[in-house]
Amino acid sequence: MKVVAKEDIEAPIQTVFTRLTDFRTFERSAIRRGASVKRIDGFDVPAKGVGWEVQFSLRGKRRDLQLEVVRFDPPEGLEISANSQGMRGQVIVQLVALSPTRTRLRIETEVKPQTLSARLLIQSLRLARANVHQRMQDRLAEFAASIEGRRPPRRV
Repeated sequence: MKVVAKEDIEAPIQTVFTRLTDFRTFERSAIRRGASVKRIDGFDVPAKGVGWEVQFSLRGKRRDLQLEVVRFDPPEGLEISANSQGMRGQVIVQLVALSPTRTRLRIETEVKPQTLSARLLIQSLRLARANVHQRMQDRLAEFAASIEGRRPPRRV
């Protein structure tokens, strides 16, 4: 299953990349949402090889997820691989400078099941594809608003 979202941000590409690679902020955000996050690398700065072990609840079941930055290409983007029980995935983040003060952020998430139970979970997500895509787009809009220093758009 693949989900793609994009947003144009009124900020220079380097500013957007710096905010995207502020991993500590994302770690704190996941913890506030109920996840358990453990850093599994020795890096103090964003780089290829940074990794995490994350535990969270999804569809009433506790999930374990291992994440690792497998491509780090400042300021054009990065790629994160994800491995979980019976699933493999990747998140590709691309930045394109539309002008010196405007950047397009595109995030592509793809998850592939490896087991029958994972196939059933992915199938339920496929049935809710529109909702999953809208939630991802809303989060991206909130992120863009935080970079631009404005209020995020209201959800309807």
